[in-house]
This record gives sequence, structure tokens and C-alpha cells, in this order.
Amino acid sequence: MPLYEHVFISRQDLSNTQAEGLVEHFSTVLADNGGKVVDSEYWGVKTMAYKINKNRKGHYAFLKTDAPAPAIHEMERLMRLHDDVMRVLTIKVDDHEEGPSVQMQKKEDRGDRRERR
Repeated sequence: MPLYEHVFISRQDLSNTQAEGLVEHFSTVLADNGGKVVDSEYWGVKTMAYKINKNRKGHYAFLKTDAPAPAIHEMERLMRLHDDVMRVLTIKVDDHEEGPSVQMQKKEDRGDRRERR
């Protein structure tokens, strides 16, 4: 099955448990349609570059999935209809990277980066 990565932003006035509950809800939607969530991460509340629906902050969540295309389409459709979800990004990938995502790594563990001047 194809591999996908999803990032979605939910409203800032949700509690942490409600935001994590959205991850579980969309995981069950995938499971009901023949897919599975390989890994999920809750990134927390982050400030956005610009306002979306009068919100400056949002709860960010990241999912790594292994699912057929119809299951992904159904999950995206339900995400777009959900009142608490503001934005969704889905990317098809060749393989999932091992370990935590860049957002969850410590700055020392991110590897070599140029020094700022």
C-alpha cells in the first residue's frame, strides 16, 4: 500500500486531550477503511505565520500512514468537514523515516547546520 504523511492544524481553544482525541478519531477512520497509522506525533500548540480563521496559534499533529487511496480521500474529506480542523497537508512518500520527526528532535540531534552569522 502507498505510504503517506499528514500534518493537520486544529483550533487553539481545544484542550490537549481533545486535540489528541482528533488524532485517534482520524486513526479509526483509516482503520475502518483498510489502512493503518504507522506512527503519530502530537507537536503541541505552535504560533502560525499568519492568522487562519482569526486564530494565531494551533494544535499541530503529524501522522505516518500506510493506507489505500480511498481511505486517504475519506479521511481528508472528514478532516475538511470537521469544525475543529483548520488546515490539512497530505504528502505521498516513498518510505517513512525512522525515529522522531524533525519537529520532535532536540536541536543538538538535528545534525549539521550552517552557523548563523
